[in-house]
Amino acid sequence: MTTNTLPTEDQVMAALEPIQDPEIRLGIVDLGLIYDVKVNQDAMVDVLITLTTPACPLGPVLVAQIENAVMDLPGVKDVDVTITFSPPWDPRTMASDEIKMQLGLW
Repeated sequence: MTTNTLPTEDQVMAALEPIQDPEIRLGIVDLGLIYDVKVNQDAMVDVLITLTTPACPLGPVLVAQIENAVMDLPGVKDVDVTITFSPPWDPRTMASDEIKMQLGLW
């Protein structure tokens, strides 16, 4: 008997933790670039992200890394990554304390 277990939103976030912003070289989760994760019952995962700037030329690279990481999770059939700039990314309020220290925002 096989069970089709879907990952939790926490498991999706954990899979995204190793991914780094291609320009800053810091983790996208700790930077606060992941705005939302939803795991639907149809094995679809929706990830809402932002970029450090709207002019970031490496957005497609980041999207591909996110798609690959989430698709590697058991039970996931598809991933939809949506980029938004609302609200604009602000490391002072969205980044982890460790990242704020690394960026000199204290």
